[in-house]
Amino acid sequence: MKTLGVTTYTVTGSARIDAPPQRIFDIIRDYRVGHPGILPKQFSNMRVESGGIGAGTRIRFDVTVTGRTDHFLAVVSEPEPGRVLVEKNLEPHDSVTTFVVAPEDGGRAATVTIETVMPMRPGLAGKIERFLATRVMRSMYADELRRLAARATASGASGETTASARRR
Repeated sequence: MKTLGVTTYTVTGSARIDAPPQRIFDIIRDYRVGHPGILPKQFSNMRVESGGIGAGTRIRFDVTVTGRTDHFLAVVSEPEPGRVLVEKNLEPHDSVTTFVVAPEDGGRAATVTIETVMPMRPGLAGKIERFLATRVMRSMYADELRRLAARATASGASGETTASARRR
């Protein structure tokens, strides 16, 4: 896929979670308590530079894979509040991760999709990087979705995030 002349690739993970969609979304958009609690072990040093709840939040975090640590700076938007949240990475490269919470069963469950679109280096190095990154990221997304499900379905889950506490 080409975006503005740059070849990109996409990595996606999805899971059905038997919890109210708003509860799930509140965990994802809460960068002070909820979101850090669902991140896989490869993520570290999550810090909120500004905001903290959904749109307008600015975060920094590190990701360590195969012994290499990358330092990220991202801004958060909510093109569809309560349903779609987007993290646009500004550093170390332009990539975009989108979280989609699609309600099911009359609002008793949701399918959650995490999708990242990343630039691909040219040539063989880019193909190898895409192959390896896709395998690693799918595993990371499966872990993140398991953690999200556990948190969203835990007893008293609706009170576990800063976002939920602010709405009360």
